[in-house]
Amino acid sequence: MGRKFFGTDGIRGLANQFPMTADVAMNLGRALVAHFPKRGSTFRALIGKDTRRSGYMFESALAAGINAMNGDVLLTGPMPTPAIAHLTQAMRCDVGVVISASHNPYYDNGIKVFARTGFKLPDEVEEAIESALSDPASLDAQMSPEHIGRSRRIDDALGRYNAFVKSHFERELTLEGLKIVVDCAHGAAYKIAPTVLAELGADVIVTGVEPNGYNINDGVGALYPEHCAELVKNSGADIGISLDGDADRLILVDEKGNIVDGDFAMAILAVDLHKRNALQNNTLVTTVMSNLGLRLAMQERGINVIQTNVGDRYVVEEMLRGHYNLGGEQSGHIVMFDHATTGDGLLAALRILSVMRRSGKTLSELTSIMTKLPQVLVNLRVDRKIPISELKQTSTLIADIEQCYGSTGRVLVRYSGTEAKCRIMLEGPDLEVLRRDANAIAALVARETQSHIDPA
Repeated sequence: MGRKFFGTDGIRGLANQFPMTADVAMNLGRALVAHFPKRGSTFRALIGKDTRRSGYMFESALAAGINAMNGDVLLTGPMPTPAIAHLTQAMRCDVGVVISASHNPYYDNGIKVFARTGFKLPDEVEEAIESALSDPASLDAQMSPEHIGRSRRIDDALGRYNAFVKSHFERELTLEGLKIVVDCAHGAAYKIAPTVLAELGADVIVTGVEPNGYNINDGVGALYPEHCAELVKNSGADIGISLDGDADRLILVDEKGNIVDGDFAMAILAVDLHKRNALQNNTLVTTVMSNLGLRLAMQERGINVIQTNVGDRYVVEEMLRGHYNLGGEQSGHIVMFDHATTGDGLLAALRILSVMRRSGKTLSELTSIMTKLPQVLVNLRVDRKIPISELKQTSTLIADIEQCYGSTGRVLVRYSGTEAKCRIMLEGPDLEVLRRDANAIAALVARETQSHIDPA
């Protein structure tokens, strides 16, 4: 509440507009050195980015702030978010920073911070850094002319991550004989994903591998899996892999061209772990956005499901609290503590491919373990995020719809933590009824928040 900088996933906004300005980035660099203790004699920060044009500006500003506080910076260039999480640990850095707005368009950007453990920062740490950003003059006393750090490029960062990812695909398995379409969204994985799949033996068809600074997530990647699906159908591929701009999300396409979201991926992985007695505490952690069909499929197999607020950080927090090893989001964040500390699209794809190879089943056969209930999602851009409970007409309508649905469906209305949007999600057996009710809720939210509904 009342934060000016950090949202649900770091700092994010329009590039060159507050809070995503070079000044804020430089002061963030200073604040990171001031807050985090050094592991060795010199503070070391690892900085990676995706392929947005504005990444150059923020990379330089962050590095300048860290250098100004006598901290050294290791620059990786374009790298997936999960790669930075891993390398922060592996290279014994004090902090890792990713410059990315994930699945958002090129004109947005963001800054995510990982602790030396490879985990994103908890609320209390973000609040402390937020305080320093609100009063950057408080950092001036720690700066001196004789203590200035330096920055340098790490040329083998991609190779280090390549070896790490492949180490989590069983050595006795191979991808030989599989034709795989991989869509890298013109983002951070445009080099690493095709390379890893090819080195494991797959016949790889690539798309979304020509970043120009402006085309990231533009009609390709995890937000637009239809592009990958079309390529799978036209090429006769066995599977399609769609990653988002920073490659922490995964959306799959089966051999028939059907889109397979994060709920299906979690179901496949949970059942596989359960069969091998490797699902810790027999529990899967999801968010409230996961389809009701996932919960029903897990119940049928005796697997517990815990739901959290939307955001992979909340999934991770619950996994740490309950000592669980699998969780994720419908949007494609898949967190596997047996392998990584954060969502990793490429690693999750390899684990799905492992299940396919070990079981001898196609992806469409594996997804048959779950039946997805019809779902409607309306994203309404709002001018004000008035608490839903204070929108009287909207709250009344939601309660009426929930009573009508009973146990056969559900209603979820919430504000996005990273965008000025209200997300309205309904599930139930009748798609037309869901659409009617979702539009009715959207109209009331727009009226009570005094927002404009676009004709489209």
